[in-house]
Amino acid sequence: MISRFRALRLLLPLVAIAAALALFLGVGLVISFAQRGSGVSGPCDPVLGVISDSGGAGLSSVRDPSQLSDEQRQNASIIIAVAKNMGLPPRAWMIALATAMQESTLRNLPYGDRDSLGLFQQRPSQGWGSPQQVTDPVYATTIFLDRLERVPGWDQLPITVAAQTVQRSAFPDAYARWEGLAAQLVQVLANVVDPMGCGIGAANLPEGVVRSAVTFALGQVGKPYVWGATGPGSFDCSGLMMRAFQAAGVFLPRVSRDQYRSGGHVPVAQAQPGDLLFLAHDRRDPSTIHHVMLYLGNGMLAEAPYSGQPVRTRKVDWNSPELVPLATRPGTAPNPA
Repeated sequence: MISRFRALRLLLPLVAIAAALALFLGVGLVISFAQRGSGVSGPCDPVLGVISDSGGAGLSSVRDPSQLSDEQRQNASIIIAVAKNMGLPPRAWMIALATAMQESTLRNLPYGDRDSLGLFQQRPSQGWGSPQQVTDPVYATTIFLDRLERVPGWDQLPITVAAQTVQRSAFPDAYARWEGLAAQLVQVLANVVDPMGCGIGAANLPEGVVRSAVTFALGQVGKPYVWGATGPGSFDCSGLMMRAFQAAGVFLPRVSRDQYRSGGHVPVAQAQPGDLLFLAHDRRDPSTIHHVMLYLGNGMLAEAPYSGQPVRTRKVDWNSPELVPLATRPGTAPNPA
């Protein structure tokens, strides 16, 4: 730890130059700090993909990086630069970014609760350093990441749990609201293609497949929902999806949980017509999926909802706490396990 803090003197000019260039160019961190396609240590976090579609927010607290101020983007760039200089993987960058967003909204605050200060609201009275040190973004980031590394198995913990273990916040779940933004910042500022570590990405469906599946589903609107039914007179949710794609020449498994694994995954923010959207009791856990829907585009979906409600179309509720963060693109190559 001592050598790291001695290294701050060498790192500070480099970060200052990068931050100044970022602020001047308006593009965030200069790509000399980036590495295209960098890998991510730790488990896949599909929940990070819950972001907005066509202007709306998938989670009310998740914002687009373009909405951040120059100061916020500059501080995010510094956090990434410090973490990268320490040799830590993108997962650590996201933990630090989510923490700083929750604690200070990525602003180097000269005030806080009791004696809390800086990007991470670190308290000098609790051994984080002097007031001057904890309001130095380079120092503050370095000591945060140093303590993160001391957490056993930190790279296998959910991001919000790792952040809470270091910070010991009175609001332990608050960091989760910024996970999506942290992933986007790593993508935008450091050019990391898949910061979620999920192998995200799927080929586009052929236009004919999309047209056939959507046309079939819309042709069933008004037919009754019957659990276990696969048509032609009635459907349940997965039965409707199975028959819609069968009409398009794509064969899906029978139940929604298996349909989730029937193609490549994309964040719901990138859903295209023909993709499958899912609801789950625990949106982080695909084994709890209980409903599947067909995305039609323009914020609309088709579904066989539940008993008493016929096949219908409706707007997607991007704020639903049950919306699974990844959509499935049927018939495309599944993501790597």
